[in-house]
Amino acid sequence: MANLRVAKAFKYKAAWCGLLAIMGGLSASYASAATWSDTALSWRYGTTFAEPFANDADGSRKDISKNIIGLTHASGYQYGSNFFNADILLSDSNDPAGGTAGKPGAQEVYVVYRNTIDFGLVSKKDLSLGPIKSFGLTGGFDLNTKNDYYASKKRMLVLGPTLMLDVPGFANFSVLGLYESNSPNSIDKRYTYDFHPAAQLTWGIPVSKLPLSFEGYALWIGDKGKNEFGGKTSPEFHLDTKLMYDLGTNIGLGKNSFKIGAEYEYWHNKFGNTDNGNEGATASTPMIRAEYHF
Repeated sequence: MANLRVAKAFKYKAAWCGLLAIMGGLSASYASAATWSDTALSWRYGTTFAEPFANDADGSRKDISKNIIGLTHASGYQYGSNFFNADILLSDSNDPAGGTAGKPGAQEVYVVYRNTIDFGLVSKKDLSLGPIKSFGLTGGFDLNTKNDYYASKKRMLVLGPTLMLDVPGFANFSVLGLYESNSPNSIDKRYTYDFHPAAQLTWGIPVSKLPLSFEGYALWIGDKGKNEFGGKTSPEFHLDTKLMYDLGTNIGLGKNSFKIGAEYEYWHNKFGNTDNGNEGATASTPMIRAEYHF
């Protein structure tokens, strides 16, 4: 059974790496001929973040304050679009480095890359159908590392079809397959979870003719089988939305150059950890946010 699991994992990984390599080659080939591009530095802050198993003695969740510094790049090319985001998450002492009380807060780096191939652009045909503007294929990866007690070293490949909806701005709905592994300090070698599904909606929509935009994503991830300690994982839901005001024109920096606003994150069963007796696995977190675009 274990050998069969390893063989299946190898098959998925080999196939996906091949497809992702092709997608990466397409995007790289046309990177110098971007049809549009937007890069931003951001800062956000909230006081009610949580982490799985970061609970008080009575089992109640510890509220964690975090400053998050982000670098985001999105661009279009001849056959589709690229998205890259790298966050540096700086916790307070309620999420201590090494998991040792009294130490300064932990630091985490989380990186996301997605490449979406638009079949309408590839075929040079109008593929619109009712509320659907076009069809595509999205692939990419997530990486993270953190210096808390768990010391996550997540690696995840992502691939699946995407529907591009006909709305002002954009809205994409994807059904994804996830191939994920991790290698925390407490195990001897990297552990690969079961192949598991996900569904994601991402959007960026202007609010009428106001200097406001409503942006975000909603992500559902199915359970990924047993975790590295033999326990069951649970489906998770992650919602992140923001309402941003374009302040750039008011302060002489130009349109869409500097934005401020409010952000809200809801995360249930974070990273597949159930919140049954583990309140830190679920959090509701309002934030303030600022972005500088260049």
